[in-house]
Amino acid sequence: MQSYEERLTAPRSWWVIAALIGVACALMLLPLGTLPMLGGLIGGTALSAVAVSAYGSARIRVVGGALIAGEAKIPASALGEARALDADEALAWRTHKADARAFMLLRSYVRTAVRVEITDPEDPTPYAYLSTREPERLVAALAAVPRLTGDSGAWRGCRPTE
Repeated sequence: MQSYEERLTAPRSWWVIAALIGVACALMLLPLGTLPMLGGLIGGTALSAVAVSAYGSARIRVVGGALIAGEAKIPASALGEARALDADEALAWRTHKADARAFMLLRSYVRTAVRVEITDPEDPTPYAYLSTREPERLVAALAAVPRLTGDSGAWRGCRPTE
């Protein structure tokens, strides 16, 4: 079975912006003195870096007969056809073709994606849209996952794992 793991890290430019936010905080506190300015530099940089890191910590994994995307765990028995989307198709599926019921692990800085049909009749989610830098590899990993029929008592739906 082919496994897959990807972390949707934030682009380098976002880290530069985080550092610039720290500089801006330092400049705002400059009239209060050197110590508050240094506190603003360190605190502003640290808080913005935490925000960038948290947003860029989303992961997509195919392990143990399931697709784990962000906080959602979708068992292989509920997965249908997976289709790699190029940049233009991905843009269409996250804008005018999007279904409000779909599960979307969307990162605007990742131009390509995979659209996976959800076949569970008890789950209203029609598909999962997953931003990924390697769509063909993710589709191949999903195709290699064995599909079990019937309900194995596994968790259902595209809701956060517990």
